[in-house]
Amino acid sequence: MKFRIARHTDNFDPIIKFYTEFLGLSLLGSFKDHSNYDGIFIGKEGGDWHMEFTKSPSKAVHKFDDDDLLVFYPQDLAEFNKIINRFEKSNISNIKPKNPYWEQNGVVYRDPDGQGVIIVHP
Repeated sequence: MKFRIARHTDNFDPIIKFYTEFLGLSLLGSFKDHSNYDGIFIGKEGGDWHMEFTKSPSKAVHKFDDDDLLVFYPQDLAEFNKIINRFEKSNISNIKPKNPYWEQNGVVYRDPDGQGVIIVHP
């Protein structure tokens, strides 16, 4: 089974930067004007999952709460440190998670749409 998470956004450029430059994922593809939707696919090259972000004339409305999270597991401490350093160099602050488990086991940021994103300690 493959997996895709799809989300509507008004922020293609900041979303691409967040997930590719900071998290180290790849822009895997895109599409234009498919029934008035444009889209981008972001994930790991060769992976069996990816995220799809779509944009249309309709504004995106997000209702994330503090427990709505995307959780990423770096392969090792070196990858974890590279990701955290990219956020720190760009002055992007982490946030305190609601669930104490995540505070003990990772670092949480918000993506440009306000979605919580956790980078888990290896």
